[in-house]
Formats: sequence, C-alpha cells, structure tokens
Amino acid sequence: MKNRKLLLENVHIPGIETFDVYRKNGGYRSVEKALKTMTPDEVVEEVKKSGLRGRGGAGFPTGLKWSFLAKPEGVPRYLVCNADESEPGTFKDRYLMEKVPHLLVEGMITSSFALGANTSFIYIRGEFMYILHILEKAIAEAYANGFLGKNILGTGYDLDLKVAPGGGAYICGEETALLESLEGKRGNPRMKPPFPAVKGLWGCPTVVNNVESIAAVVPIVNEGGDAYAQTGLGKSSGTKLISASGNLVRPGVYEIEMGITVEEFIYGDDYCRGIANGKKLKACVPGGSSVPILPHYLVTKTAAGEDRLMTYESLADGGFASGSMLGSGGFIVFDEDQCIVRNTWNFARFYAHESCGQCSPCREGTGWMEKVLNRLEHGQGNMRDIALLEEINKKIEGNTICPLGDAAAWPVAAAIRHFRDEFEWHVNEREISQKRNYGLITQPSVEA
Repeated sequence: MKNRKLLLENVHIPGIETFDVYRKNGGYRSVEKALKTMTPDEVVEEVKKSGLRGRGGAGFPTGLKWSFLAKPEGVPRYLVCNADESEPGTFKDRYLMEKVPHLLVEGMITSSFALGANTSFIYIRGEFMYILHILEKAIAEAYANGFLGKNILGTGYDLDLKVAPGGGAYICGEETALLESLEGKRGNPRMKPPFPAVKGLWGCPTVVNNVESIAAVVPIVNEGGDAYAQTGLGKSSGTKLISASGNLVRPGVYEIEMGITVEEFIYGDDYCRGIANGKKLKACVPGGSSVPILPHYLVTKTAAGEDRLMTYESLADGGFASGSMLGSGGFIVFDEDQCIVRNTWNFARFYAHESCGQCSPCREGTGWMEKVLNRLEHGQGNMRDIALLEEINKKIEGNTICPLGDAAAWPVAAAIRHFRDEFEWHVNEREISQKRNYGLITQPSVEA
C-alpha cells in the first residue's frame, strides 16, 4: 500500500506525546504482547523475519546484530539507543522523539526484553536538551503506569531506562565512541574486535541501535515479522524516515515505503513537490553528508538507465562510480545555482573540525583537505590541488579505526569524479583574473 506509515501514522494527533493519548491510540501493545505471550528469543526471531536493517546509516540487519549478543552467566547485558544524530542533513530521529516520544520508549522496553537487558540507555546529543526533557517526561509516565521499573505488567521482568546527554561530538555517533562517552571518558572510537556485542558498555555485552531502528520494533512485534517484510521491496523492507532538505518546494521529514522511485520522492505531490523556485535539479546527496554526491543524471536513473529507487540496493547501484548510499536518509538536494566546490568545502570543514584526532590519516588528512578546498573555493588554487585532493583521499579511506575518515573522503572523491569541470573552473577563473589584473588580457571594446 502506497504512503503507508508505520511510525508517524499518529504524529498529528493532539496530545500524542502524552501517555494517555498514546495509549488510547494503540500504544504499548507490543510490550504487552512480547512480555505476556512471547519469549525473548521469539521477539528476536520476529525482528529477523522482518528484514529490518539498521536505520542509522550502515543498514546492517538488526535481528542478526541482536543474535550476536553474548550471554555469559551472571553478566548484565545492555541496550543503548543511539540518539546522537550528528550527521549533517539528518533530522528524522529528532522529529520522531519530539513528536512521539512514547514510540521510542515502547520500542526500548520491547527490545530490552528481547535482549535480556535490565538497564538500558538513550544516548542523546547535548544540543537536543529540550528533547531530553520530552523523553524524561515520557519515561516518567511509563514508570507511573507500570511499563518500567520492577515486575512490569506482573510478568517478573524488570527494566530501568535512562537518558544520557552527550557533549555534541559527531564522533560519538560511532557506537564504540558513544560507549566511551557514556562511561564518562573521552569519546574516542575503540579498536574492534572485540565488538560491543561481546564487550561493550563497562565491558559487558551491549547492543547499540539507532532511534528509528528501535521504534520500528513496535510495528514488527505488533504485526509480526513476516507482515512487516511485505512492506517495502526485497531486502529493503518496511518504511524509512527521510530528512529532506535543500532546494525543495516542501522539505521536511517523510516516512516512505521503501521502493518508491527517487523521482516520485522529489517531484511527487505527496512528498517534496519538486525543486524550489522553478529551478532545475543539479545534484543530490541522498543519505547524509558522508555519502557520495550524485549529479542530476544519476539521481533519478541508474547508469544502466533504470529508475533509481529509494532502497539500499538501488541507491548503491553501480558502486561509487555511479551510485551512492541510502545511509541515514539525509536527502540533500541542490539546484542549478549551487556551487559544488563550496558545498564540498563546507562538508570538509565539518569533518576536519569533528575528527577526534586518534588516527593520523584522519587527523592530518581532513585538515589538509579543508585547506586545499578553501584555496580552490576562494580563487587561490591550481590544477595540482585537484590531484592532491584525490591523493589525500586515497591515504585516508580505509585507514582509520572508525568510519569518520571514509565519511570525510567519499564526498570529496565523488564531487571531483562527477564535477571536475567545476573544480577546474575555479582554477581557470583565477588564472584569467590574474592575467587580466596584470594587463595580459584586456576587456574587449564595446562599439556604441
């Protein structure tokens, strides 16, 4: 069914952020079903059947990730929700927590039961302090109504849920850096293995999932994994929250059924309604700032001429030569007037600032790329700088502990690959201006 909503269906109901209204509209059914009629392993199996893939960006199968969780005797297990949402261009988790906080709380309870966790955390970025208060209110209401605390619903299951604010570091969106921060340390990524499923928070088995991933567990348990898998397309099952921004007639947060075409999403009346101000589409970053940019001719069509779909597979079709990634769903659109060099420099500034400095290729390379792009953007670069950027990218990609290095390198590499003429224009325009300033080029006379 087109335009089906599983997460945001009730978002416009007045008072849906409160327990009473949320409960009257079917809230906490998944908790009752899971705790009263299912075993933890049965809940995990339903999530596996659903085909749900991590909605934070990596797209790894959620049920499979849960099945990796170690279960040593006498050792606590933890579920941590990654609500850091620091990827530029992505704001769908913030929207969900603000509008329907009890959906996340319900998902945390059901998921914690499945994983055997008795203490769970929502790690939220420090800039979201107003949302932290919204979540704390929702959690307090859940405690007051018997859905958190001791002996939930008389089932013998205990769960405490806490919200922990971070310091606003992009690197803490990486799960092991998040765990370091949650433990009160500097948010540096850990070497893996061991993975968090074996040795995570305070050395105990831990699962870290994105806000949207946790929220999706609610309809999966309510409807069943097989029913959920019928929504979407193939391995891209279910619905996906998309943060649409840039030069669009109607930017915002949309819940789409996976499998609609990119063209329908950009131009359809139910979604973004086209490019703003009657301009033409120039390029798109479909999955947040860390994924490769696509030129207009590869946004709605693949290199083979097939319709580009809003799925993990279709957006990656052709690899990085002609594809990109769905990522976190940060869908950024650029019209014909936008400068790709300036945009790329802006992204590079962000990654240079947010590098934790632990790995030399990232620490040195991101700063170097930012300086070179700064030169190019401000008319002080040369052709060697373009080749230099490509060389720096090769030194960074695949050579860091965490994916921040790749996230910084991919946008630059794709921008040069698809828009080299713009980079060269910045150099040529500078050389022409210099020659004109030195009198080597004269302005043509205009006859009256």
